[in-house]
Amino acid sequence: MYSHGSESLIKQAREIQESELQKFYSRLVKLLQAKELSHETVDSLQRLHIILFATKFTRTLPVELQKRLLSLLSAPAEQIQVLSSAVLRETLPLSGQELNYNQENAAQLNSHAAALLLSRAGSRAELSSLCTQFLRSLESRQSEGPAHSFTHILPIINTMLTHSPECLTEDHVTLLSKKLVDWLRYASITQGGGASSGGFFTGPRLRQPMPVAELDGTVSGDFFTVLCVGQGFTEDQWMNVYSFSMLRHWLLTYHSVSTGSTTADTANRVRLSLSLSHSLSNDDRSEVDGSVVSMVSATSSSSRLLPPKERLREKAFQYCQRLIEQSDRKTHRRIDAELQKACLVEAVGILDCVCVEDASLVYRTFPCIKALFGRLSSDLSFARVLLPIAQFYLNHGEMAAVDCESVWKVVFGRFPAELFNDAFLAHELLRFLRLNLESLQLRLPQYTRSFPNLLKFLAWNSPAVVDDFVDLLPSLVTTGTAVELLHTLLDLPCLSATLVLQHRSTCLPISDTGGRSLVSLDAFRNPSFRGLFLFLLRGEAGSGDTIDRLSTLHEQLAEAASWPRVVQCAQTVPVLLHIFFNTVVTIADQKLLAHLILVMLERSSLLLSLRTFIREVHRVFSCHLLRLCKLQPSLVMDQSHELVEFAGTTANVYNKEEMYTHVVWVLGEYLSVSCDSRCSVRLITSCFEALEAVLFEITSSTPPPGSPCPAPRVITTLMSALAKLASRSHDLIPRVSLFLSKLRSVTRCGSVTWCSDEEDLVAIVTRGEELWSLLKTPGVAQSVLTPSAHVTTPQWHKDTNVSMPLQMRALTSLTHSQ
Repeated sequence: MYSHGSESLIKQAREIQESELQKFYSRLVKLLQAKELSHETVDSLQRLHIILFATKFTRTLPVELQKRLLSLLSAPAEQIQVLSSAVLRETLPLSGQELNYNQENAAQLNSHAAALLLSRAGSRAELSSLCTQFLRSLESRQSEGPAHSFTHILPIINTMLTHSPECLTEDHVTLLSKKLVDWLRYASITQGGGASSGGFFTGPRLRQPMPVAELDGTVSGDFFTVLCVGQGFTEDQWMNVYSFSMLRHWLLTYHSVSTGSTTADTANRVRLSLSLSHSLSNDDRSEVDGSVVSMVSATSSSSRLLPPKERLREKAFQYCQRLIEQSDRKTHRRIDAELQKACLVEAVGILDCVCVEDASLVYRTFPCIKALFGRLSSDLSFARVLLPIAQFYLNHGEMAAVDCESVWKVVFGRFPAELFNDAFLAHELLRFLRLNLESLQLRLPQYTRSFPNLLKFLAWNSPAVVDDFVDLLPSLVTTGTAVELLHTLLDLPCLSATLVLQHRSTCLPISDTGGRSLVSLDAFRNPSFRGLFLFLLRGEAGSGDTIDRLSTLHEQLAEAASWPRVVQCAQTVPVLLHIFFNTVVTIADQKLLAHLILVMLERSSLLLSLRTFIREVHRVFSCHLLRLCKLQPSLVMDQSHELVEFAGTTANVYNKEEMYTHVVWVLGEYLSVSCDSRCSVRLITSCFEALEAVLFEITSSTPPPGSPCPAPRVITTLMSALAKLASRSHDLIPRVSLFLSKLRSVTRCGSVTWCSDEEDLVAIVTRGEELWSLLKTPGVAQSVLTPSAHVTTPQWHKDTNVSMPLQMRALTSLTHSQ
C-alpha cells in the first residue's frame, strides 16, 4: 500500500483541473527553455510524471512540451534522461514526425531513448524501418559523429534481435554481418587515449601510440580481442568487445529473418542498398589498409569473396581460436583469470554454432577443442568451461569419429561426485541435460547409468533443482534401472545426510550444542559402516539394488532426520515417486511390475525415520499399487504370497494404515478366477484365514500402548474383503456370517475398546449388516460384491440388445433438422 504522503500526491494528481494543468504545461515549457535545468525543473518533471501516471486515461502533451522532452533524452544528466523517458511513456504514441526526429539522431541514442523509441514502434514495418536507420548510422565514419556513438547502436540492435528477429531483412543481415567482420578482425592494435606513461616530456609530439598487451604483460603480436589490455581503448576496440558479446546470439538467431525487405519502404531500401554497396567497396580496402593482419591467423584473399554469412563464420572461427590461445597465458590478477574462463565459455559456444552451420569447420576445430579439454579436464575449477566442450563433443563427436568417453567420465562422474555443492554448476549441468535429453538417451548409455551421481545435486539442494529433475527423471527410468532407481529415490534423504557428513567431515568440525561428536559422523568415519555410506555415494548404477543393512543405516542416521537439508530433500521424494510410477507403467512388463510391488511392500518398513516422509511415501505406494493391479489384475496372483503375508501382519494395521487398507482391498478385489485362472480355492481360503485372524484380533483386544484405535476404514475394508472372498468360495460364508452376527451383538452390549467414536462404530455395524444380508443369498452376493466387467463399465449406448440406441436415434432425429 502507498504511504499517506504518496496517497495524498496521487489524489491531488487525479483531481487537478484542466485549466490548472494547461498553466502547469506552460510554466514547465518556460523552465525547459533555460540553458541550465534547475531543481525546480526536476521537481516539475517528477510532478508531471505523477499526474500522467495517476490518471486512468492517456493524455496528449502540447507539441512544444513534447519537443522539449524529446530533446532531454540526450541530456548529459542521466536523471533527466530517465524522467523525460518516463513522462513520454505515459503519453499517447508519438506521431511519425516525432519518431523521425529520433531516427535521424539514432547514432546519439542512449538506452533510455532507445527503449522509448522501440516501445513506440507498433508494427513490424516500423521496427524494420528503425533497424534500417540504426544500420545506416553504423555506416558513418567516426569523424562524422560524436565519440563512442557506435557503442549505443549495437546493443539496441541486439535487443531488437532478441524480441523481434522477424523485423530484420536479408539486407540487414548482410550489412551487419559485414560490420561484425570488420569490428572483430580489423580493430586497431594500438592503445587509445591515456596511454602516455606521464613525466615531464608529455607533449603531444612525444606521446607515441603504444600497442595493446596480452594478459600476461607481453606485447600483443596478433589482432585485437576482448582479452587484450591497455590503458585506454579506441572506439573500434570497444566495438570489437560489443561484437563478441552478441556474436553467438547473432549466429543463433539471424536465420529467423525474413527472406526479403518487403517491410521497408522503397526509399529505405534504396538508401540501404547504397550503404551496402559503399560497405562492399570499402571492405576490400579495409583488409589492405586497415590494422595489422596476423601472419598466423590471416586467411587468403579468397575469403573476401565469400558471402557475408560465410565470411563472418570464418572470422568468428579465427577470433575464437585466438581467444583459446590467449586463455593459456598466465594472468597477474584473479579477475583476469575469471575473464579468461568466461571468454572460453563464449568462444567454445561460438565455435559450436559455427560448426553446426558449416560442417566442414568441424575437422579444423576439433584439434583445438581436444587440446583444450586435455589441458582443462584435470582442473575442476574450469568446470564451467568443460560443459560447453561437452556440448561440442555431443554435437560433433560422431562426425569427427572422436572417442568421447573421457568427456562423459568428467561430466557424469567427477562433476556430481566432487562438485555437488556448487549451485551454479548444478544449474548449468542440469540445463545441459535438459536441452540435450533426446541425444543423451539415444547415444550415451552412460547417462542412464549415472543417476546415482546426478541425484546428488537433488539430495544436496532439493528446492533449487527439483524442477529440473521433474523433467529429467522420466528419461532415467528404463527396464534395467527401474528397480534400483526406486530404491535410490527412497534413499534420497539418507544420501542427503551422507553428503552433509562428507562435506562437513572434510571442511568443518561437527559438534552438537554439548560439544560432543555426532553419532552419525562417528558412524561415517567408522570402517565397519563405511560400506553402507560408500554404496550411497556410488557413481554409477549396477552395483546392486539396495543395501542389506538398511535398518542399521537408518539407526546411524536417526539424528539427521531433523537436519533442514534432509527434511527438504524428503519433501521432494513423493513428487518424484509419482513421476517414476507414471513413467514405469509405460515401459515395464508384468515381471518388472511384479518386482516393483515386492519392493513397495519391503520398503514400506525400511524408510528413514521422518514421520511425514513415511506417511507420504505410503500414500504414494497405495495409490500406485491400486493403479498397477487395476492395470494388470494378474499381478495380485504373481505376488499373492507377499501380499497375503503383508495383510496378515496385525502390526501393519497400526503403523501402515494407508498401505494396509489398499493391500487388503486389492486382495479382496482381484484374488479371483475371473482375474487369473491360476487362482485356486486353496489360495482364497489361505488369504481368507489370514484376514480373518487380523480382523478378529483387532476387534477383540485393546490396541497396543501408544497406538491409536484401528481406523474404521481398515475394519470395513477387512469385512468387505472377507465377504468378497467368501462369495467366491461358499464354504467360507458361514464363518463370515458368524463373525458379523457376533460383531452386532458385541456392539449392543456397550462400548468397545477398539473404536472410540460412536459414529464410526455405527458405520462399522451398518456395513456389517449390509454384508450379512447379502451373504444370505450367495448368488446375489457374488454379483454385487464381484460384478463382471460389462456391469462395471457399461456401454449401453452401443448395445443393440437394449432400448437405449433406439431412444438415442429417436432423440437425434427430433433435435436435428432434416
